Amino acid sequence: MGKLLSLLARDDSTCCTTKSYDVFLDFENAAPTETEREVYDEVERVLKESEAVLDEIQVYKRSGTKESRDMGKLLSLLARDDSTCCTTKSYDVFLDFENAAPTETEREVYDEVERVLKESEAVLDEIQVYKGAGKEIREAIADPSPQVQEKAWNAVLPLVIKLKRCYEHSLELERIVPKLLGQLVGGRLNPTQHLETQQALVKQLAEILEFVLKFDEYKMKTPAIQNDFSYYRRTVSRQRIDNTSQMLVSTELANRMSLFYAHATPMLKVLSEATSKFVRDNADDVDNTTETLGTMAKVCLRMLENPKLLSQIEREETHLLVLRVMVGLVILYDHVHPVGAFARGAHVDVKGCVRLLQAQPAIKAEPLLNALRYTTKHLNEDNTPKNIRNLLAA
Repeated sequence: MGKLLSLLARDDSTCCTTKSYDVFLDFENAAPTETEREVYDEVERVLKESEAVLDEIQVYKRSGTKESRDMGKLLSLLARDDSTCCTTKSYDVFLDFENAAPTETEREVYDEVERVLKESEAVLDEIQVYKGAGKEIREAIADPSPQVQEKAWNAVLPLVIKLKRCYEHSLELERIVPKLLGQLVGGRLNPTQHLETQQALVKQLAEILEFVLKFDEYKMKTPAIQNDFSYYRRTVSRQRIDNTSQMLVSTELANRMSLFYAHATPMLKVLSEATSKFVRDNADDVDNTTETLGTMAKVCLRMLENPKLLSQIEREETHLLVLRVMVGLVILYDHVHPVGAFARGAHVDVKGCVRLLQAQPAIKAEPLLNALRYTTKHLNEDNTPKNIRNLLAA
């Protein structure tokens, strides 16, 4: 082929004269000249072989073996798609976060999750009004007298009890989330069908997300939490309290609690790790899990955008719940999905969510926009589109 092209590329004409293309190419009777003969004969041998190859492939196509025909049928079956792959998916599903009641098949898991959610309310009440022992701790650092030390110790102890309760509740979340996801993911139903037919469990997942966002927001606003617990650990270490019965928190538990509260968003970390573990333990449902989270986020967005769906929300606090849940789902998706929520092709509409938030009053929108800015995992990666980063720029 190189020899043939080399001959064809020769041009003895003057490069600057106007070229004429009034040439007749005789594809029927052209014969080689002496200078063409060597390359002509070599190419001709290849063309003869080409004819033989074409004859064989034509016969093969017409006859076909039984195996090839069976394979054709199999591929035809595999290629069938009963879904409407080319139609625009509709997310006009109304999730009844106010009145959804469990069916009999949901009841067992629902009741178990409900007990954890009741505890979530109590945990939020405690963390929301958390008043640290900063004053007493500062006094104890300045004055080492026994009376001042005892006063600081007595102020810190009830706070440590509260922090222990919050940490233990995170373990309950870690235990219950996989059970809830196990009901909402996989099986014969696609994500939209799960959302439509299991609304009571969907409502519970929404309430867990709301709790996680609220807890982490309060925690970030309360630096006294870490200060109080650090003082408690220093005091225990200094007094060498080795008898477990005299300790509110064992050394091992104190280490785990310290790691928990050191994280900026500890409950989100627990939730994302529990969801990631569910994905690892249920390898067949990896895509189904992230698609379910993404679909639920899109449904929440559609409920807030569509006046007809929005009018079905009766209470203002439910409107705020849907906003929080939408954001929580985007964040959770971003932590669980390998490439995150911001990459092109992700199953979440981040741009739509951000624009909807920006249209809300600042008192509602800013905490949620900050959650997207500072608690997501992949926002600042190279594959995040520039327009998304600009939208979320503080």
